[in-house]
Amino acid sequence: MSDSIPGRRSFLKGAGLAAGAALLAPPLANAAVSGVANLPYADEHLVRLCFNENPYGPSTLAVQAIQCELGRVTRYGDETAAQALLEQIAAYEKLPADHVILGEVLDGLGLLLGTQGGPGGEFVYSTPGYLALVDATSHVGGVSVAVPLDAQQRNDLPAIAAKINPKTRAVYLVNPHNPSGTVSDNAPFKTFLREASKKTLVIVDEAYLEYTEDFATRSAVDLVREGANVAVFRTFAKIHGLAGLPFGYLLAPPALIAALRAQGDGTAEDIGRLSLAAAAAALQDSSLIERSRRAIAKERSQWASVFEALKLPHSDTAANFVFFNAGRPQKELAAAFRQHGIDIGRGFPPLDQWTRISIGLPGENAKAQQVLREILAKG
Repeated sequence: MSDSIPGRRSFLKGAGLAAGAALLAPPLANAAVSGVANLPYADEHLVRLCFNENPYGPSTLAVQAIQCELGRVTRYGDETAAQALLEQIAAYEKLPADHVILGEVLDGLGLLLGTQGGPGGEFVYSTPGYLALVDATSHVGGVSVAVPLDAQQRNDLPAIAAKINPKTRAVYLVNPHNPSGTVSDNAPFKTFLREASKKTLVIVDEAYLEYTEDFATRSAVDLVREGANVAVFRTFAKIHGLAGLPFGYLLAPPALIAALRAQGDGTAEDIGRLSLAAAAAALQDSSLIERSRRAIAKERSQWASVFEALKLPHSDTAANFVFFNAGRPQKELAAAFRQHGIDIGRGFPPLDQWTRISIGLPGENAKAQQVLREILAKG
């Protein structure tokens, strides 16, 4: 039996998710009560700490909404439900509905921006980083302009600003950054956004922002409200615990939203019934965000203590993962972890000796920390 059960059960009790688990199909419900948290793997004993998923799972309300929709999955996504969710999100973000488009739209946004104005447009981003948008631009002639993180593994805002020129179509920033987890200081970040957006579109991916204590004031959505040339992406796949139904939304100036819709993005058919229902329900459970944030923060602090004890350089992460320098190639470390039944995923060149590990359940983290000690002790 997994040693992660006490931590998981105590959280589920507070969140009410134990009851929600019983609503799921039998294999998933059985996994929830037995402590098996890694269903996608054939080896159920392999601990997955690689995709930055919320190990505590989604809201009971979202689980119930999914269950209610299962009997209607023979039908395409409903446009009425999609419009209702769009208006719900607009109210949640305090924006008019014409500033919102539903879906995992980063690829579509990249294709749109890379196409507008023809090939050769430049897209500035931090490296290493999450590349969905910039990769999409490359398919239509976009030019990727990579800017290394600064010495604290944060977005290097002055260096990024220096790269903006007449060819720049957009700047793409992830805040907190992935893979380092660092969050930019709020005042300088907002100043950067205001100045940079006078020259080009600035896209801020806030997939992990809700893991910060003051995420509401840190969000770049206030720049969208001000009418700046800023777009903000959010997702339900992270803190909302819905990675199995990848779904998000973009907040942006109306002209950009209209162009994405004209391109065919944001349709209910593409989003699907389950995602629409789950997201609408998840937004109603604001308490889950606070519970998840506190649980992850506690585990993140424990990881920091381990790094300090082992004298390992590490980033000041504010997300649900840690990033550290183990003094050896990430590929070697990942292989050693996998031999101990833990998958920590890929590396992030050019920082080849830095490793990202997702924060899991307390027992999973304790196991990973002990494995790290054993690996380093062997030299």
